[in-house]
Amino acid sequence: MNAPTAPSDDGRLAALQQEFEHDASFNQVFVVLTVGATLIATLGLLANSPGVVIGAMVVAPWIMPLQAMAFEILRGRLPMFLRALRTLLLGVVICVLLAMAVGHLVAFPSFGSEVMNRTSPNLLDLGVALVAGAVAMFAKLRKDAISALAGLAIAVALVPPMCVVGILLASSFWWQAYGALLLFATNLLGIMVGAMAALGTLEKVYRRRLFHSRLGLTSVALTALLVIPLGSSFFRLVNQSRQETKAQQLEATIEQRLRSSTITLGGDPAIDMVGLSIDWQQNPPLIRARVRVTDPELPTAAQVAAVQEFINKSQAPLRFRLVMQRTAVDLIGPETAPNPADLEVLPPPALPPLPAQPREQEAEEGLEATP
Repeated sequence: MNAPTAPSDDGRLAALQQEFEHDASFNQVFVVLTVGATLIATLGLLANSPGVVIGAMVVAPWIMPLQAMAFEILRGRLPMFLRALRTLLLGVVICVLLAMAVGHLVAFPSFGSEVMNRTSPNLLDLGVALVAGAVAMFAKLRKDAISALAGLAIAVALVPPMCVVGILLASSFWWQAYGALLLFATNLLGIMVGAMAALGTLEKVYRRRLFHSRLGLTSVALTALLVIPLGSSFFRLVNQSRQETKAQQLEATIEQRLRSSTITLGGDPAIDMVGLSIDWQQNPPLIRARVRVTDPELPTAAQVAAVQEFINKSQAPLRFRLVMQRTAVDLIGPETAPNPADLEVLPPPALPPLPAQPREQEAEEGLEATP
């Protein structure tokens, strides 16, 4: 049995129940906002415009039936839960169909970062969804925190991932569409579990049901299952970041040593190294050094081979292949006689005069006033 509540609590919870029942409704407002958010998000994704996509996140109404689902799970009312779920699923269907239609009309052969960044979710996305769901429920229960809802809608987006699903399905990018669908499932379950945790923590009436609701435990179990693909993606991202950092450090080290320790690239005034890059996809890795030369015969093949040998010795046991891309430049200018030895090339800087002291100013004014 639920713990007894004060009359004021009963009234507040009854009002909250009415709000969630309204949020679970599939009505004209929900449809219009869903259509508007979908079109804005789809066009923003295709235009690769983050600002437009953020605007769609604020317009989207999907957080309302999702919070209602979390509330009804803890209340144990299956009909209202199914009503909220139906509302959300109808919104998803509208979103995907509209996004597919726009995708077919545009028929882009490739997509920008706003689309592709939503195809590889990881554990960080789940963490954001859990926190955002908890804070969103807190804002629902505490009206003085309602201003946070717009920011939460931006932090955890539900509409843009489904728009990405529709866009990618229209172009037959099946695997990438699966990644966007996984992001949507991550955000949906994360928000719902976070909202249930916040509701059970803040409201004593529902605290015991937090651990006894079958739907709640099922939601937690599904969220836990997401840890497997999200964790794999997360550790792959961490490993890739470490490899990129290591490659950048090694590239900078090689460039610095070439400038400071080789005559060809560090001491020959006829050769100026302007950049260096390493292609790690080849075996051995290919170093491309871009140089500007005043002598089109430099550097010679023997000089390039000597520099490559120096690199391989300094980076052993790792071996590299070096190629130099040279650009011949002509130095044009008239001959000018040298300056005399006793002439200062750089004149001393002209310093502004120091301001007069107050007493000195008064004395000068007194002298000027004397007849």
